[in-house]
Amino acid sequence: MGEGNLTQINKLKIELQQLKQAELTKFWQLAFSDAEAEWINWNGPYFAEPLPNKLEFIQEISSKDYLIDPFKKIIWVDNQMVGMVSARYVDGDLKRWLEIGICLYQSATWRQHIGYYSLKLWLDQLFRETDLPHIGLTTWSGNYRMLGLAEKLGMKKEAQVRQFRYWQNQYWDSVKYGILRTEWQQIKDK
Repeated sequence: MGEGNLTQINKLKIELQQLKQAELTKFWQLAFSDAEAEWINWNGPYFAEPLPNKLEFIQEISSKDYLIDPFKKIIWVDNQMVGMVSARYVDGDLKRWLEIGICLYQSATWRQHIGYYSLKLWLDQLFRETDLPHIGLTTWSGNYRMLGLAEKLGMKKEAQVRQFRYWQNQYWDSVKYGILRTEWQQIKDK
């Protein structure tokens, strides 16, 4: 089951929706209020990007990014905000090289297949709304959940840049996955 931006699994309703102005405080609380949140250790921790404070997010960042970017969608599970899927053109204005991402902000939502069904919805939507033959995903070798998720979605490992990311006093590989439109069409309804 799954059409558009909605699917249902094990009696859970999963939706992808654009963030709304009235939801900014709630989203900031979920995503950025805890500088020690577990998700930070998995979502490109080697970049060590600071989390925005509430005022900065609501007054500056959200209006330039989250509220207007069609490539950022909030994941709702049974009408509860739990995370975000995203995409960005790696090649800028050429718009031929699209990569996706996902973040479930609370570890209590992990291991429930929410990430799998959310990214499945997202890939479906992106392939419908673009004419791209390929969509990619980049992660790091320490993020075993994302590696498994990419493979479960049918994505193929396309590159592994060895010892490319430095975090916690060691080097990690950067791992790139991708899926072709033709491959996605063959497996998406399975």
